[in-house]
Amino acid sequence: MIGMVDTGLALLILGLAVWAIAARDTFAAVVGFVAYGLLLTLIWVRLHAVDVALTEGAIGGGLTGALLIGAAARLRATEAAALSERPGVALRTLAAVLSAGVTAALAVCVLALPVPAPTLAHEAAAHVAATGVGNPIPAVLLAFRAMDTLLEAIVLLFALVGVWSLAPDRAWGGRPGPRHHADPNGMLAYIARVLPPIGIIVGAYIFWVGADYPGGKFQGATILAAMWLLVMMSGLSDAPPIRKTWLRVGLVAGPLVFIAIGFVGAAAAGAFLAYPEGYAKPLIIVIEFALMPSLALTLGLLLAGAPQRLEE
Repeated sequence: MIGMVDTGLALLILGLAVWAIAARDTFAAVVGFVAYGLLLTLIWVRLHAVDVALTEGAIGGGLTGALLIGAAARLRATEAAALSERPGVALRTLAAVLSAGVTAALAVCVLALPVPAPTLAHEAAAHVAATGVGNPIPAVLLAFRAMDTLLEAIVLLFALVGVWSLAPDRAWGGRPGPRHHADPNGMLAYIARVLPPIGIIVGAYIFWVGADYPGGKFQGATILAAMWLLVMMSGLSDAPPIRKTWLRVGLVAGPLVFIAIGFVGAAAAGAFLAYPEGYAKPLIIVIEFALMPSLALTLGLLLAGAPQRLEE
């Protein structure tokens, strides 16, 4: 029975992947992508990778799906003209041949891997205890591949700068996105008053237990960003102007703390982002504690969009 469920999930996710690529309607393709991300979350759970499943559900299916829905809404005006254009037979044949070639090359690479495949899993598992972190995921992310994690946080900042660069000159430094107005006695406003306190507690809990159980900064930050966006969408609060000093300090504080601890490691442990013996877990917690608010601000402002209006 379990094998049938896994097979069904695999076939369904392949079908959704094909749908997301082949669908000509942008919104339909985005819906297929979001469903693909949610099903991929179930597959990661089936593989007992709960941390990866939480990240996929929050970032892959949730945040990315919301960004794509916003992009699809902006493309509505030009989509009719794009749908009227149909590529010729030669172009479609070339695209099919190239896709088949890439698929075949990937299959050859996977099948040509030695058995057992080369891995550093045993070495990583043997040294996880030295970090003092009970959950191996943050131990690997912040000890064995900390440079990648630092670059991921910086890339999100660059993405936000790219979104802000789309703002018209007259609105630069102003508030991102439109000003939302909702019935103060309506259901959305009611949910925005009731849900955020619960969401903040859940996000903080997921962050705090991440050192020893599934969870962490990215998952907690996504929940906090979602609560912030809910309050803004309900009209109970407005997005802050991007020229505010506290906002810009909050955005860069997490990566700066990460870099500072990296230099501490270079001085005390002989390598950038190395941890002095006996201080690995406290420093990892400090990094995650500094990164979470920065990530929450970044994710929320990414979804809010480019500045569109000056302060009222």
